[in-house]
Amino acid sequence: MAADNEFHPPSISDFFPEVLLFEGTPFAFTRISMVQLIATAVLVLVLVIGARRMTVVPGRFQSVLELGFGFVREQVAYQVLGEKDGKRFLPVLTSLFFGILFLNLTGIIPFLNIAGTAVAGAPLMFALVAYVVFVYAGLKKHGPGRFLKNSLVPSGVPVLIVPLIALIELISIFVARPFSLFLRLLANMMVGHLMLVLFFAATQFFLMSFNWFSILAAGTLAMGFAFTLFEIFVAALQAYIFTILTAVYIQLAVAEEH
Repeated sequence: MAADNEFHPPSISDFFPEVLLFEGTPFAFTRISMVQLIATAVLVLVLVIGARRMTVVPGRFQSVLELGFGFVREQVAYQVLGEKDGKRFLPVLTSLFFGILFLNLTGIIPFLNIAGTAVAGAPLMFALVAYVVFVYAGLKKHGPGRFLKNSLVPSGVPVLIVPLIALIELISIFVARPFSLFLRLLANMMVGHLMLVLFFAATQFFLMSFNWFSILAAGTLAMGFAFTLFEIFVAALQAYIFTILTAVYIQLAVAEEH
């Protein structure tokens, strides 16, 4: 079924989109899938164009890209992990930051109207990537036995309570960390979409009232546009928080002991 080209304000139905292709199969392709694909394609295109036209004296486009990469390198990777480990994990941290950022920003793009991270699939995949990376970093640095010991048994813990502490640390590190990354990103982007739904739905309701309530439409419309600008900040902030927490978890995994 072809996608509708008309602009529609955000709505609750965005979380339950109509299947566009392959309905009834595990490969069902919805409007949210299309939004995620568009965001990914735009990100790849931006990076390819930026890489192909690099010059010694950067233009505006190259300067913006270098500013973004430099921010992740200096303010996340090197600041949390140090230069040595920062260089090792910089590619994955950069990929997480820009991937999440571009998917988040689709929530305020006209005709797309929903963040690619406002449904569970994308945040879950990002959380799994972060989980695999910090577990791999710990195993690579210490080996299985020492990594588990450092993770589950903090130094100085009395022997009698080691089993209890180990169980708590097991849940905290290997369950709570990836789940919190997943839930934080998903919840923030869902709430942002719901707030836009509220403001624009109220605007539509007041405009269709055809009475004195119609004057309230100006206020809700202004709030909708103001919150749209705020969502740009939230999109960047959530990408930064997810990336820096991933770096922190990597740093804890490669640390000698806790």
